[in-house]
Amino acid sequence: MLDAALLFFAGLLGGMLNAVAGGGTFITFPTLVFLGIPPVAANATSTIAALPGYLASAIGFRNDIRAIHDAPFLKLTVWTMIGGAIGSGLLLVSSNKAFSALVPFLLLAATLVFSFADDVRRMASRWRSVVVPFGLGILMPVAVYGGYFNGGLGIVLLAMFAMWGMTDLHQMNGLKCWLSFALSIVAFAVFAAGGAVAWGPAAIMAAGTITGGYAGAPVARRIPRPALRLLIAVIGLGMTAIFFWRLIQGA
Repeated sequence: MLDAALLFFAGLLGGMLNAVAGGGTFITFPTLVFLGIPPVAANATSTIAALPGYLASAIGFRNDIRAIHDAPFLKLTVWTMIGGAIGSGLLLVSSNKAFSALVPFLLLAATLVFSFADDVRRMASRWRSVVVPFGLGILMPVAVYGGYFNGGLGIVLLAMFAMWGMTDLHQMNGLKCWLSFALSIVAFAVFAAGGAVAWGPAAIMAAGTITGGYAGAPVARRIPRPALRLLIAVIGLGMTAIFFWRLIQGA
């Protein structure tokens, strides 16, 4: 019962964070690892558990998504799914030992990107004059990364949208949640076919992400972003330190 409560709470918090600003992986993935699930399966399970939360968040941002003009949603969705399938396939062929060695560095990179999200978006926006709006050249590698690890994906997507010339943060968050959902759908198929999902923990955590994901959209308009970003950055750095310690200890 304690494990189930922990899984649900991690999903709740992770789903809310993903809807607000990203960073839910800093909560869900470590929780699964600490409960004894092997790293590759934990990453796959975390991605699957986030799926309904992304959909709930996209529904919460539906009016903002409708307000986006000239976005080729079908093209963006299809290419996101293709990139996600490639990344998910790469995860399946990774051993737990190899993936465990990469995790601290992936978490650190995701935390740094998250911590300097505004700077990243501002730097990215400088390229909007030379980047084709809604182009696929940047989307594909981002989707591959999302299929492989998913941590910090939301911030990377927001930076990409800034490069495309988008400026409305709520519209950007809505598109982020939709593309994250599309990526998670194909990851679900790949991970399920590869037998990499811990279904019991995934179901419990998914129930939490649905609640947190749907509640996260209106919360995004009320919580002071600097305070929230600081909290998530601290969590990300803490988890990074723990996984570096585990790597040094050979865990």
